[in-house]
Amino acid sequence: MNEIAPSSSDLTGVSSSEPATLPLLSYGFVSQFGVLATIENGAPILIKRSDASFEALLEARRVVDQPLSIRETGAGEFQALVAKIYAEGDLSETAETALGGQEDLSELASSLPRTSDLLSGDEDAPVIRLINGILQEAIRTRASDIHIEPYEARLAVRFRIDGALRDMLSLSERLAPLLVSRVKVMAQLDIAKKRVPQDGRFSLNLGERAVDVRVSTLPSQYGERLVMRILEKGSAGLSLPDLGMSENERAAFADALRKPNGIILVTGPTGSGKTTTLYAALTNLNDGSRNILTIEDPVEYALDGVGQTQVNNRVGMSFAAGLRAVLRQDPDVVMVGEIRDPETAEIAVQASLTGHLVLSTVHTNSAIAAITRLRDMGIEPFLLASTVTAIVAQRLVRRLCPSCKTPHKPSAQELLDLGLSKGGAYDFYTAKGCDLCLDIGYVGRLGLYEIAVMDDTLRAMIHDGSREGKMIAHAFKSRQTLLQSGAEHVASGLTSVEEVLRVCRAKGLEG
Repeated sequence: MNEIAPSSSDLTGVSSSEPATLPLLSYGFVSQFGVLATIENGAPILIKRSDASFEALLEARRVVDQPLSIRETGAGEFQALVAKIYAEGDLSETAETALGGQEDLSELASSLPRTSDLLSGDEDAPVIRLINGILQEAIRTRASDIHIEPYEARLAVRFRIDGALRDMLSLSERLAPLLVSRVKVMAQLDIAKKRVPQDGRFSLNLGERAVDVRVSTLPSQYGERLVMRILEKGSAGLSLPDLGMSENERAAFADALRKPNGIILVTGPTGSGKTTTLYAALTNLNDGSRNILTIEDPVEYALDGVGQTQVNNRVGMSFAAGLRAVLRQDPDVVMVGEIRDPETAEIAVQASLTGHLVLSTVHTNSAIAAITRLRDMGIEPFLLASTVTAIVAQRLVRRLCPSCKTPHKPSAQELLDLGLSKGGAYDFYTAKGCDLCLDIGYVGRLGLYEIAVMDDTLRAMIHDGSREGKMIAHAFKSRQTLLQSGAEHVASGLTSVEEVLRVCRAKGLEG
């Protein structure tokens, strides 16, 4: 079975040349009572947090059952030491060891000890195996996110697979603080802070696959909610043909990328694949002849040959501030993760006017709606007309499982919703579910795209402040809208009517 191991970047940030330290107490006791017993230079030592109680020291001494020297340290140094010792090497267990020989996650969860005394047995080991098992199962099932959600009487573990959440485990609510604290240690977060949101990340390997895990915690009524986003590093190498655009759409997008300056926008809701499209565009441009710089929040994938900078609002590094700094680095191409305020929009426009190619995203429902959004941000119509070269709108729909999809005769209403003629002969399919697709009926996702390319007529409409509907009618007179792209995939048997209508408004969604 494949091995889950820390990446070469080292989860703890400690050089592998440093001597290993051996913890003598369970992680749960250490995090709760602020007392750590370990071996240093061959001798046992007890390290206490400044606020640790005398009773905790006595209990630690009883469990270790040998003479100990005592050292006191502040909360910050104690937290760093705990992260170093307890995060080191635990993910190196194989998936088989992580699952403890159990058949699945449910059996592993049910095997956890019921005792509430963290020192009465090595309860950390089952918790570590459970976390590793959850990670391994999430990667195996192609999950993009892991949700750990505490409620009054249970702890829910859910995976987001192909864009849809699915319940995977229902555990005892007693496990919530143990699981959250364990993941916090792995992501080098402060386990003592439970009333404020925190963000972190760690890396691991699954065989030959390198994976980054982005961690976010959020206080809730019954404890901290935890979301882990799984980012496979190999996914960043997508090229334009991999995106699934039609030949005409891909040609129009590639032509816009060949222009030396201007603004190319990608629009859509959260989770619609905008960042993937931008990364594919950067991969297309990254031929060594251009200086390509990005401002992202956060940097999801590392692109070799591209200078990537992460937004950090706590130190004043916003999109606008980062974009100003990037423009002083002699760039040819600039990618801004998102245009979300007038200041960033204005700087992006000025950058394109001074000879830079600017790529960015905007949260709008359609391609042409991006023009309206930028106008609402205060960008003058004549500037938009002269700088924007192309706008791509996109959605992701789930792909039907090829082994279990079943033929489906479309109703008159379904054909009307998709904008298809009633007299046509179509091979529609619907989801059923089998072992291959985990009884979901779908495996993987594919993209729906529409692209508005600026021509003289559309530029004149933008300059004159034309209504959105009029611009849509012209822009897609000879191009597919999102709904038409979806209808084509349904007619080809790649996805279902329900999927397309789930992400596209039934009223002809011109975007």
